Amino acid sequence: CGCHAPASRVLGVCGRPGGIAHRVVFGMRILALDVGQRRTGVAISDPTETIARPLETVHHRKKAEMIKAVAALVREHGVERLVVGRPLSLDGTVGPQAQRVDSYADALKEVLDVPVVAWDERYSTARADEVLLQTRSEKARRRARADGERDAIAAAVILQSYLDARHEAAGSSFGPNGPKPRSS
Repeated sequence: CGCHAPASRVLGVCGRPGGIAHRVVFGMRILALDVGQRRTGVAISDPTETIARPLETVHHRKKAEMIKAVAALVREHGVERLVVGRPLSLDGTVGPQAQRVDSYADALKEVLDVPVVAWDERYSTARADEVLLQTRSEKARRRARADGERDAIAAAVILQSYLDARHEAAGSSFGPNGPKPRSS
């Protein structure tokens, strides 16, 4: 799962079912993508891997344009892992969209020196729409959809899901608001 790290950056132990317990890295920047045919939403984690935030939307016509832009963002932000949202069908099967995204992920693996992880992105766009509905006027929501901001928000939803799962699997006592109180 790409969890190995120097002891100075370990905050938990991965306890994945069926796996061997090992150290989990916390304390690096992670980038996430919501890959589309013409736009790719990008989100980034904070250095503690606790909070995801939308970063930008990459507009592209060809796969090579997106790959080049993402590689530049990885370098610019010192990213150590890339999460690619994988649009599985509602029943969990791999459909044409997931196959297309898998080809993008494979191309990114060839050019990047960081691990590339596929992550289930089902409902991420619907959750991004919920965020927009709760925080924006109708006019601002239309603009966010047209400008691609919704894609970056969807990438943040994907990344937050990934971060939460890593912290939960590691049994981390660190939450988004600092250390979690210990139950007695």
